[in-house]
Amino acid sequence: MIEYKNVSTIYDDDFVALDNINLEIKDGEFVSIVGPAGAGKSTLLRLLTREITPDKGKVIVDGVDLAGISGNAIPLLRRKIGTVFQDFKLLTSKNSFENVAFALEVCGANHRQIHEDVPKVLSIVGLTDKTNSFPHQISGGEKQRLAIARALIHRPRIMLADEPTGNLDLVNSYDVLRLLMKINELGTTVIMVTHNRDLVNAVGRRVVSMEKGKI
Repeated sequence: MIEYKNVSTIYDDDFVALDNINLEIKDGEFVSIVGPAGAGKSTLLRLLTREITPDKGKVIVDGVDLAGISGNAIPLLRRKIGTVFQDFKLLTSKNSFENVAFALEVCGANHRQIHEDVPKVLSIVGLTDKTNSFPHQISGGEKQRLAIARALIHRPRIMLADEPTGNLDLVNSYDVLRLLMKINELGTTVIMVTHNRDLVNAVGRRVVSMEKGKI
């Protein structure tokens, strides 16, 4: 599903974030990406969402070279890819239902679709009882599950989780991990960036270790 072919990325200060990376990720895999700060882990994810393009090499998703897609096609690409961040990025003025619904509204979904799909996704992540709660009224683990619900609403084929448990305690970290594994079992390819060795061991799947822009 995903191929990095001889990919190098160099930032403005001549910092080499990725140095001739070659990596393949198959449809339905759960891959953990580990390594110290500055190893290039987040850059790897930013290439997939077309936030940046490589200075050398190709990034291919579903047979499509991302460098060749038009600006208009980038939002369509991003609907295939759900992204979850360490800091949740929830809308504080909206309740749980509205946070997830907003991701559909910006894509032009109609009222019926929103009221059918949002409750289903909130149920998957175990937040049916928090439908009307605002972010300040729920725990850190619940906030991350809500962020995952928002990322799931477009039924993405790929889920990117960038340090998804970085702000959570151990119990909530494992709750989020179990949810990501459940999503993977339903057929979504999951790529998780983490510093947490215990979580990686708990997943028990393929691990990609990075250091200084290399695998």
